[in-house]
Amino acid sequence: MKTQFWLTMTLLTALAPYNAVAQGYPTKPVRLVVPFAPGGTTDIVARITADALGPILGHPVVVENKSGGGGSIGALDTVRAAPDGYALGLGNTSTTAANPAINPNPPYNPLTDFTPIVGLASSPNILAVTPGFPAKDYKNFIDTIRKNPGKFTYASSGIGANSNLQMELFKMSTRTFIMHVPYRGSVPALSDTVSGQVSMILDQVPSALPFIRAGKLVPIAVAAPGRLKELPDVPTFKELGLEQVNRMAFYGIYGPKGLPDDVVKKVHEGVVKAFSSPAVRKRIEDTGSIVNVQGPNEFKEQIRTELAIYRKVVDTMKLKPD
Repeated sequence: MKTQFWLTMTLLTALAPYNAVAQGYPTKPVRLVVPFAPGGTTDIVARITADALGPILGHPVVVENKSGGGGSIGALDTVRAAPDGYALGLGNTSTTAANPAINPNPPYNPLTDFTPIVGLASSPNILAVTPGFPAKDYKNFIDTIRKNPGKFTYASSGIGANSNLQMELFKMSTRTFIMHVPYRGSVPALSDTVSGQVSMILDQVPSALPFIRAGKLVPIAVAAPGRLKELPDVPTFKELGLEQVNRMAFYGIYGPKGLPDDVVKKVHEGVVKAFSSPAVRKRIEDTGSIVNVQGPNEFKEQIRTELAIYRKVVDTMKLKPD
């Protein structure tokens, strides 16, 4: 009996720090790591969420950008963090599916090394070309690239990023060849496309829309459930017979493996409350994103689905990381 008593006490003592964290959480600011440079869609969604979530939790949620490696550097920051809820990550399609799919020895497993907490939103992706491109609609676009294999280029936010693998999915589906020009983040990729140094980009609508409105990019097709009210004349990939390419980017919050259930519940419920505000939802929607709050299980299943799709793209297109 005495031995059993001491074993029980030892176990309770070991768990005490995390139990205490869960019960009183949070007692200080929470870091939310964005695995990309400031200014992109992932960063925009993170900052809107952090602004709204902080007052509900009672302590600031501080966004910290850690870019590089197609998002893997920032993602690893979350993987290596203590499972106490004070270091969370903003996961997206790149960090949870595209990047792990292209890396033969990924530094983390998105299905086992994270604790999914809450899905936040989805962003339609748009294929856009420079004003100088010799086509302004999809029919002429596809004819042009098929007649000129390898002549044109596309920018992405890095090898293994969603913008890279979704464009490769497009090439695989249309049997076309467009040269890839990778950048360190979506902002420089978009900047060089706008300036005409690269022919085209497949980017999130929130990032690309201001340049489309300014006439600095020409939209060709959009990945969305239906045509966007902001771009009613631009067809979806599904309309064009490319349903498999009609995939939106998604964003969600995760923590390191082993995050206490009470912390997961507190953050999830905080986001649900924050996003119930019409003003917060409008801020998200004004960027061109779609609010899509998911529970931990739904978020994990979305990660699983996207990972399987992009692993097939990598195998078919024989893609390799740098």
